[in-house]
Amino acid sequence: MDGRIWLHILIMAAVTYLIRMLPMTLIRREIRSTFLRSFLYYVPFVTLAVMTFPDILHATSGIWSGAAGLAVAVLLAWRGRSLLVVSLCACAAVFLVELLPI
Repeated sequence: MDGRIWLHILIMAAVTYLIRMLPMTLIRREIRSTFLRSFLYYVPFVTLAVMTFPDILHATSGIWSGAAGLAVAVLLAWRGRSLLVVSLCACAAVFLVELLPI
């Protein structure tokens, strides 16, 4: 195995460790800023959305069926439906769009 791979793994581990360790060591008191607290609250949701959004559109055989499933899922989730209903309806929308002869 090439020695460069171990260098890449070491650098990746150091960066990951620093990202997790620095906030705990530099910020020792409670964060009182409402803006910063709300920003930090939404970071995991935004990160998940950014990582999954491109795959949603390209997971099907066509971009239009992925977009239809995404639109149905967003609409139903916005209206407060359960996760099971959202996922089943999004899958149904993808299936129906895939049946269209486009």
